[in-house]
Amino acid sequence: MNRKQTIKKSPNTQKDRRCFTRKLYAGNHCLFVAAIITGALVNSINLVLSVMMQKILDAASGVGDSLQSLGIGCAAIILGFLLIFEIFRRARAGFIRRAMTQYKEFVFGELTRKSIGTFSAENTSTYISALTNDTASIQSNYLENTFELLGQLISFFGSIALMLWYSPILTLVSILLSLLPMILSILTSGNLPALEQQVSTQNETFVGTIKDLLGGFSVIKSFKAEAQVQKLFCSENNQLESTKARRFLKAERIKMFSIAAMLISQLGIFLVAAHLAINGKITAGVVIVFVQLMAMILQPVGTLPKLIADRKAALALIDKISGALAQNTMDEEGKLRIPAKLSEGIRVNHLGFSYEENEAVLQNLNMEFRAGKSYAIVGNSGSGKSTLLNLLSGNSMQYDGEIYYDGNELRNIHTDTLYELLAIVQQNVFIFNDTIRNNVTMFKDFPEERIEEALRQSGLSALIAQKGGDYICGENGNALSGGEKQRISIARALLNNAPVLLMDEATAALDAVTAAAVMGSILDIEDLTRILVTHRLEETLLSRCDEILVMHGGQLAERGSFAELMKRQGLFYSLYMVAQ
Repeated sequence: MNRKQTIKKSPNTQKDRRCFTRKLYAGNHCLFVAAIITGALVNSINLVLSVMMQKILDAASGVGDSLQSLGIGCAAIILGFLLIFEIFRRARAGFIRRAMTQYKEFVFGELTRKSIGTFSAENTSTYISALTNDTASIQSNYLENTFELLGQLISFFGSIALMLWYSPILTLVSILLSLLPMILSILTSGNLPALEQQVSTQNETFVGTIKDLLGGFSVIKSFKAEAQVQKLFCSENNQLESTKARRFLKAERIKMFSIAAMLISQLGIFLVAAHLAINGKITAGVVIVFVQLMAMILQPVGTLPKLIADRKAALALIDKISGALAQNTMDEEGKLRIPAKLSEGIRVNHLGFSYEENEAVLQNLNMEFRAGKSYAIVGNSGSGKSTLLNLLSGNSMQYDGEIYYDGNELRNIHTDTLYELLAIVQQNVFIFNDTIRNNVTMFKDFPEERIEEALRQSGLSALIAQKGGDYICGENGNALSGGEKQRISIARALLNNAPVLLMDEATAALDAVTAAAVMGSILDIEDLTRILVTHRLEETLLSRCDEILVMHGGQLAERGSFAELMKRQGLFYSLYMVAQ
């Protein structure tokens, strides 16, 4: 059975959630406090205006202050409102911008901590959805709702306080009448978080479908499958929009019941207040104020349950990405940080590996790669060459046996230092939609002479002279040929200046002359340990390797120099002769 790497799991969702929500507020407290204070003042304006409305109505009846003084007071309130609202608007926008920037940067940073092997086994649509659709929901339903909740609470408790001041009896009646919309809102908002999660999950599937269809565009066109994939797209799109519609209808149902209950409550309080006014218990101005304040009470009563449900839905999305990031994450605490040099070499002892149970790809491999030497790994397709290179590069820790770098078992080495030791050139090259130079340097700063040397060794100098280092490569290098992309990948690895170079069919897309020149440059580099997986069985290249390892059926069939293997006339000899 394959030995498993230590997986970091999250025992406490709330604790994990706090790690994410703290990033929303980190270094952002001043803007948050400013937005909270000014937001509270903005929402208090309505209460002040209600009082002014009562005074104006009573003044019209000949009671209280003069209309002139009240008019001046109203003008001052409006000017104050405009000033405070402008401060609130800017503070809230600044807080939300910084909060969402930090949150997405934290999520992406946590994502980059995953190993190559664990990430490649996951569904990237989960993370695309989390950084696009889900973040929009978190901004709206969590951050913006925070200020909305504050405003609703100020309206509710402020209105209760004013109503008590005007008439305790009428306030009691108002509270009893407000229970109806509150109960209805609570009863109807229960499964909104679950619907929000369903939308997020369906969006992941939709994003994954789009990625597949666009990634396989050439295959679709070649096999004339446009109608079939259009049907697939329509099906996924319909499911997503249907799920979103269910969420929308649920939210609208909550709103409908709330509005109906609010109308009943408002009419009820208006009738009771009118009865008290007729009997001289309160003034006409107080009646109007009570109706106004009742609306300010009923609005929070009707909307608070939905706001809270939306907030829970947003937190559920945070829990979701927290769980995804916690999955398949290696715990590297206490692992060795080794120097970025190879003194002795790499040793493989009884190495075995399976992608599926009982289907071994590698079996009981024993190999040694001495520091500073060159090795070629050859064999038929499916013999395990690329799998061996993937294991040497730390892409998976789920193997039998041991892999040692200078006596340090690979599972015990921290991946940060492993990737300082290794440079990897893969057969399938990924190119960013950026300049040639940035694709070579991987957005890092290097001395100009080192960059020039890497360009020369990889055969890229002519391309740079022709197109310039600022030439945009296009999405995944679609503005470049396959050979140009491979040369960028080689230059990228050489610029890293690591002491170990792993190359998997790195010159497959190059013509024979260019491939020979590039490999010649690589073999000329001193103090570099080279392990080359290649299907090019060319004497010029292979005779310069210190040893050739011939694989067959996941096992080491032969090993030796080019001359020794040709003289032996075994498996390598047969492969070589067929290739000529």
